[in-house]
Amino acid sequence: MLACFIGIIGLVVARVRVLRSHGVKAFLFGATQRSDLIIFPLVLLGVYLLTTPATGWPNWPPLVTRWWNSGVPGWVGVALGLAAVIGLAWTLVVFGDSFRVGIDESRPGRLVTSGPFALSRNPIYVCFAAFIIGVFLTQANAVAAAIVLLFLGLVNRQIRREERFLAGRYGAEFDDYTKAVRRWV
Repeated sequence: MLACFIGIIGLVVARVRVLRSHGVKAFLFGATQRSDLIIFPLVLLGVYLLTTPATGWPNWPPLVTRWWNSGVPGWVGVALGLAAVIGLAWTLVVFGDSFRVGIDESRPGRLVTSGPFALSRNPIYVCFAAFIIGVFLTQANAVAAAIVLLFLGLVNRQIRREERFLAGRYGAEFDDYTKAVRRWV
């Protein structure tokens, strides 16, 4: 799962860099809502707590004690992680120059409705959710469960913000799209 995490971060960073070389400021996270920046320390805390069982770093055992020891959920989690990386790569290719991390109010790209966007209005978030659920299935502990719940709540909040912006920006085109394609899957 660490390789999947590195793959996901690497894909996003690489896409942001490519767009920057094209003159597009693609990393706008926290620009419209400074409160979003709280996510970074939460991610670091989650990574720390999820890696403590393997590293031997200090932790509070009730948070990281496994709830089950069956290997089947773990392998399903690994499969979800791999699917997330592959799905994210596909989504980023189809997204093209419209990809942003955050809402770009001054220079948004075109509305993308093909490829994975024909299956979900938020395929990037679906890939992230698949990865996070995969982490839960491989770790099976309180920290991983809390991360899933926190992630889904934060992402749902961000999706609603983005949809308000897209409705105002693209009007009837976005409205037709929301009628044809579901928010998640």
